[in-house]
Amino acid sequence: MVVAEMSVSLDGFGAGPAPSPEDPLGKGGMDLHEWVFRLAAWRGPHGLEGGEIDVDSELVEESQAAGAVVMGRKMFSSGTGPWEGDPNANGWWGDEPPFRKPVFVVTHHAREPLVLGETTFTFVTEGVEAAVDRAGGAAGATGVHVSGGADVIQQCIRAGLVDVLDLHVVPIFLGDGRRLLEGLDPARLEVERVIAAPRATHIRYRL
Repeated sequence: MVVAEMSVSLDGFGAGPAPSPEDPLGKGGMDLHEWVFRLAAWRGPHGLEGGEIDVDSELVEESQAAGAVVMGRKMFSSGTGPWEGDPNANGWWGDEPPFRKPVFVVTHHAREPLVLGETTFTFVTEGVEAAVDRAGGAAGATGVHVSGGADVIQQCIRAGLVDVLDLHVVPIFLGDGRRLLEGLDPARLEVERVIAAPRATHIRYRL
């Protein structure tokens, strides 16, 4: 199964306006993830102590159970050009990334696989179909998690690669930025579950 997942604002944005290398999620974009940053289930894999355990925790653990991850270049490093000019060429997570599983990065610029701790990043230049296919081969029955950003998730939906879309709807307005579902073809989705929590409403759609 291929699951795409993202936190979005009430007005549909997965990132705020004016993103930059210093603020890759744009103005207000970090607020979309406050519901998860406080959880022990998120903090532990990131090498942080403490954290809360509540109704949101099982959802985080569920997404962590996927056997492989697909992400875009901007999520990996916020860069766009050749790797030689990317000051964040090894990603955001330091020497011990939290994934501890194969990660496939969709990019226009080839490079050799990057091994950091227990995580291997493989850079795929043939598009999202190839990235999801390779991730599926690595994941086996445990499934693939498409973690973003919005452009890669849109590409996967358009290509018919996504089985399930998990949206975490955060009660804020960003007003501008990058809309997750903008420009997609008309489609009817099946609501599989809705979990109401104080900091976000978690909706699972089956495509």
